Amino acid sequence: MFNHIMVGANDIEKSKTFYDALLATLGAGEAIRNVSATGHVRYFYRHDGNTFGITEPINGEPASCANGATIGFKCDSPEQVKTFHDAGVAHGGTSIEDAPGPRTSSVGVMHLSYVRDPDGNKLCALYREK
Repeated sequence: MFNHIMVGANDIEKSKTFYDALLATLGAGEAIRNVSATGHVRYFYRHDGNTFGITEPINGEPASCANGATIGFKCDSPEQVKTFHDAGVAHGGTSIEDAPGPRTSSVGVMHLSYVRDPDGNKLCALYREK
């Protein structure tokens, strides 16, 4: 369904440090640096056919997070959900909502953790029990 997801970053190198650590927990490789024709720096992370990017906003305005938006990352285990969270917090993110762990709902048991990146984007790590 998606080709890529990209978020804005006010301090591109600080965001890169955060996402390098966070996305490494999922197995993503080194970010690919790109400089647009306008001179704005972007980094792209590719993993399992998906692309996640961070960019300096090309309109020159400050980056801001979307109110009500969450970007969810699929994990392979409950431990990976916690590792994702802890790596995010250790590299400039903020823990939000409940502590990492299982949640039971009408769709079954899911292991979740939530962090905000340095620019306030809400990120979720999720593992669904089989």
